Amino acid sequence: MNEPERVRILLIEDDDKTVAYLRRGLAPEGHALSVATDGCTGLIQAAEGGFDLLIIDRMLPGIDGLALLRTLRTGKIDTPALFLTALGSIDDRVTGLRAGGDDYLVKPFELAELEARICAVARRRHSPGKSTRLRVADLALDRLSGEVTRGDRVIELTPREFHLLSFLMLHEGQIVPRRLLLEKVWNYHYETRTSIVQTHISRLRDKIDTDGGRPLIRTVKRGYCMGLHD
Repeated sequence: MNEPERVRILLIEDDDKTVAYLRRGLAPEGHALSVATDGCTGLIQAAEGGFDLLIIDRMLPGIDGLALLRTLRTGKIDTPALFLTALGSIDDRVTGLRAGGDDYLVKPFELAELEARICAVARRRHSPGKSTRLRVADLALDRLSGEVTRGDRVIELTPREFHLLSFLMLHEGQIVPRRLLLEKVWNYHYETRTSIVQTHISRLRDKIDTDGGRPLIRTVKRGYCMGLHD
């Protein structure tokens, strides 16, 4: 199982309850959390650098979150940024992403989903030097050749199944929320009752867990977890 990455986070948030909630929730993961409670202070700290991720509220005193991030991007500061906000319409999400945001999560939220997004953003930032070959137990996936094998058996996947499996393997041992899969694999940035994720997970299981192989994809509350399980 992959060890969780320690991420240096700057949280720019003026709500005391949210700050306290994230301090408690992220501490067990080992992340280093710094806090700015207004837009001006957040802009200065973010510009000074030293962070792997910015978590930004949209509605901030001093400078709002959108203006803050646009200023950083204009100044060629490319630290990944995740908006964490109560503004959750499609227009709000699109505006946040176009302002330079790398991800967008709407309040209220689950800590497990925030942690998955933190790790996903951090992994994308450091991924260029990593191997293109992923392995979980005896399951191997090559992101360049497109080949997937389990043991000596070659597994044929559709492009969507390949993308889904690759995302799950990149997050081995972590809970990956269904909503995150909809965004990253299907580009659905809105709530939907579709069963498309469940259908594709079922197809993946049929293909990778045949021939008596130990199940590698476990269904958990609101999502899935990849890896060997007791």
